[in-house]
Amino acid sequence: MPGISVSSTGSYKATKEFLDSLSTSNLFSDLDAYGELGVSALARATPVDTGLTAHSWGYRIIKDNYGPGIEWYNTDLDSQGTQIAILIQFGHGTGTGGYVQGRDFINPAIQPVFDEIANAVWKKVNL
Repeated sequence: MPGISVSSTGSYKATKEFLDSLSTSNLFSDLDAYGELGVSALARATPVDTGLTAHSWGYRIIKDNYGPGIEWYNTDLDSQGTQIAILIQFGHGTGTGGYVQGRDFINPAIQPVFDEIANAVWKKVNL
């Protein structure tokens, strides 16, 4: 079986400088702004009855082994402790045996925020 051979000439200086610039720059410095943008988008998209669920969105910046990120959450709970936003999103049974169909409002609301984050990061890494 024939082997594979790889050879290279020249310098890796430009590549090393690029990678060094990425490691020292803060690609995720705008996470708070995007967190707020997501909260605003989710609040606008949340179906309104009393308005409590729409006004109960928040976010937190997380940092774990995968790197930094944003976690959006909603604090409006029913009497059993279930998030109302999840009941609206996925549907739920009623106390009288009926069913309320879910309504996908979270994904369409947050997707433009994801797109904006991806575009901003892409611009930062493509100096």
